[in-house]
Amino acid sequence: MTSHKTAGLASKDCREYLEHLTLHGIKLGLDNIRTLLADLDDPQTGFPVVHVAGTNGKGSVSAMLASVLARHGYRVGLYTSPHLVRVEERIRVGDRLIGSADFCRLLSVLRRRIEKLLKAGRLTAHPTYFEVLTAVAFLYFRERPVDIAIFEVGMGGRFDATNVVTPILSVITSISRDHEEYLGKGIARIAGEKAGIIKPGVPVVCGVEAGLARAVIERRAKALRAPFRPVFGARNGFRAARSDAGYRFLYDSGRHVYLFRPGLRGRHQGWNAAVAAAAAEVVSDVWRPLAPGRIIVGLEKARWPGRLELVSRRPDVLLDGCHNEEGAKALARYIEESVPGAPFLVFAASADKPVRKMARLLFSPARRVVLTRFPSPRALDPARLRNLLPAFKAKMDVEPEPGTAVRRAVRAAGPKGTVIVAGSLFLVGEVKRLRLFSPR
Repeated sequence: MTSHKTAGLASKDCREYLEHLTLHGIKLGLDNIRTLLADLDDPQTGFPVVHVAGTNGKGSVSAMLASVLARHGYRVGLYTSPHLVRVEERIRVGDRLIGSADFCRLLSVLRRRIEKLLKAGRLTAHPTYFEVLTAVAFLYFRERPVDIAIFEVGMGGRFDATNVVTPILSVITSISRDHEEYLGKGIARIAGEKAGIIKPGVPVVCGVEAGLARAVIERRAKALRAPFRPVFGARNGFRAARSDAGYRFLYDSGRHVYLFRPGLRGRHQGWNAAVAAAAAEVVSDVWRPLAPGRIIVGLEKARWPGRLELVSRRPDVLLDGCHNEEGAKALARYIEESVPGAPFLVFAASADKPVRKMARLLFSPARRVVLTRFPSPRALDPARLRNLLPAFKAKMDVEPEPGTAVRRAVRAAGPKGTVIVAGSLFLVGEVKRLRLFSPR
């Protein structure tokens, strides 16, 4: 095995190189990442992997499953995207992010290999930002080494850079419309792309409800003789009970009955927790035994920043990275069920998102809405957003600077009110970066 313990890029050079990588855009396909990894002795083969795809919930399910495995004493690698504040958030072992020195060192290894492969004509194009970060994760997890790793798909599945793994389990959390410019139009096409992570003979846990999308996934699993396990169906029971203390859930997997109160807020997180519990049962079958009691503890202790994350009290300030219609539906349900009175909403979105649909769901229950933006060319200009939504004009204010927008909403809400910052994980990340609130 090749050693990679060499001096890395300086921190400033590391950040500049990452900025340079963003210029290569998004290129779906596996040839480049396979070539790069082969030159690194295929680090992705050095540990068992659980591979998680889905439109919504894949990050939460990955975090919950990592928490479950950690409660059993395993060293768990977790690779997710996007990050909120620091790129190192994407790569962690247990609760610890990859250190900046290790990150820059491994990035320098990859930079040299990429330059060599490009010069030799073995790479057809420069690897993308996501491909390089995925390779860093593979190298780091091999180097630690981890007992098991969980890899969240970045987008789609079939041509995602993470899809070079042969996992012990594939998980598909949900299917809805998002990224159609890359994945194709319609639920069936999107489901087909996400089903692309299914490997011959490898079990599949599917959190998608019965319907067209699940039928597409099940058909793919059958074709590859991959055991298919739907989380929700005739043989499974799922119930939610709400009280002043929040939701409590029951999930009957057919093998065990799990009673739990997830560490993550919202009814949708109970659904995600059931998917994680089902995934844990399959891991217990195909890898190492996991105890139902510890599975429950893992679900309840899991944390995942930026998903209905409470960052301040008096007023309550919640950050939620809902970034599509399904995410907005989940947040709207939480507002209806769990927020006393009408909240103040700080909202920003990317220009390619269904902002009219999201606004109809989130602006109606809000007392006032402060439109803002995050520092990215993808951000929709708040003045333009206001003009797109004439029905809500009376309750909307425009404040382009996100820190000022949040402070304005906090003042207006008063100590007994609620402020929700939502519409994009990029907005959530920017608010976190500004450190407007003391750590709780």
